[in-house]
Amino acid sequence: MLHLTAGRVGSLVARRATLALTTSSARMASHGHEVAESVDMSQPMYCDRLDTPLPDRPYKDVLTGADKSLKQKEKGPWSQLTKEEKIALYRLAFCQTYPEMKQLTGEWKTVVGGIFIFLGFTGLVVWWQRVYVYPERPRTFEDEWQAKQLKRMLDMRVNPIEGFSAKWDYEKGQWK
Repeated sequence: MLHLTAGRVGSLVARRATLALTTSSARMASHGHEVAESVDMSQPMYCDRLDTPLPDRPYKDVLTGADKSLKQKEKGPWSQLTKEEKIALYRLAFCQTYPEMKQLTGEWKTVVGGIFIFLGFTGLVVWWQRVYVYPERPRTFEDEWQAKQLKRMLDMRVNPIEGFSAKWDYEKGQWK
């Protein structure tokens, strides 16, 4: 009987494996997930960074007719170019200038605001715990209790050689 069961299990596994191979492509395609486009990181990329003055490729790869004529004009003497043409040539190679890259953004305000919100929320949690979670302070923390404890220790002459009892003048009733 055990042999018969093992045979059935084997055939069942074989049938499932065959079925999975034949329907796996249809099942995978039916999930509706789209494949994301991959970016070829081996190709040179453009990025504006202060520490990298010359990016791997120019800002504009695809040039219009006016851009192409401006590039041809660039090969000649630069004294014949106007200021606007020089700026346009710069904008073909770079997206931002150094002052534009160094210009401050308002992002620091968001960061500081987030920090204050976090600190405020944390303060509320600490206050709530102090009021509703933690027990009352022990009476041994009160000044009256500590004064009585000090008086008792002085009366018992605790640690009279090097401790605080050695600094107490018992005849005058005050600290030495």
